[in-house]
Amino acid sequence: MLRVGTLLHQAKSGRLIVRLTSEVRPGATVLDDKGRRLGRVLEIIGPVRAPYASVAAASSRFGKPGDGVYAER
Repeated sequence: MLRVGTLLHQAKSGRLIVRLTSEVRPGATVLDDKGRRLGRVLEIIGPVRAPYASVAAASSRFGKPGDGVYAER
């Protein structure tokens, strides 16, 4: 697993907002630090130098803000 960012919060739409530190493409599956599926990246938003990912949550249980977010290599 490769760390791709940090979980910030859940938006009103239900999507998870992740501050990215590594490149990830829309459609990629993201995981928590225990390897459980958080959801799928729907879009990349924000400035190129400091991007964020909007993730469709796989369930209502997704951890807390500040937790690491990972993707499979």
